[in-house]
Amino acid sequence: MKKNMFLMGLLLLFITNPTTAQQIAILKYGGGGDWYSNPTALPNLIQFCNTNIDTKIDVQPETVEAGSVSIFKYPFLHMTGHGNVFFNDEEVQNLRTYLLSGGFLHIDDNYGMEPYLKRELEKLFPDRQLEELGADHPIFSQKFTFPDGLPKIHEHDGKRPQAFGIFEKGRLVLLYTYESDLGDGWEDPTVHNDPEEVRTKALQMGSNIIEYVFKG
Repeated sequence: MKKNMFLMGLLLLFITNPTTAQQIAILKYGGGGDWYSNPTALPNLIQFCNTNIDTKIDVQPETVEAGSVSIFKYPFLHMTGHGNVFFNDEEVQNLRTYLLSGGFLHIDDNYGMEPYLKRELEKLFPDRQLEELGADHPIFSQKFTFPDGLPKIHEHDGKRPQAFGIFEKGRLVLLYTYESDLGDGWEDPTVHNDPEEVRTKALQMGSNIIEYVFKG
């Protein structure tokens, strides 16, 4: 209990400190999935946000492990990859404390995470389920407007893009973007050779997520 109170206080300190209130870290997880995929994605998104919505985020994000106290230094965690995801008991407790204390986790499914991720989210929040965000959710109408909700960036299985959330007392604490592949759209243009309008759409949606969390 005392440890949880300390961690909650630590996160509050960083959230209210002007020099750390707008910082993002990449979440490293176990299970064999490539948590390190899309290496140019987040730096490009951060640069886009710093230019377009006046954030002051470090362009080279740090990497933090799910069980580390270091996650409490960052109000926003980003997670991506393909395939298996696994959190041990200590990591589950640490992440739950982080999220319920004011932290935010965006999980962008690069393709193939869904069955493993849902299993781990049941461990993280056994009393809650992912809720689909409708197109009227304010995350889709920040600086950039997406009247149809989450945009499709890369095609995989012919499924529609969906955004799911987990809430704590009305606050969105976890966002899971599925069948959109935003991170691929954030990568350097030469990585996937996406048309400029597709890449711009991905960056704008990513910017909306960051704006919603930091300024909403």
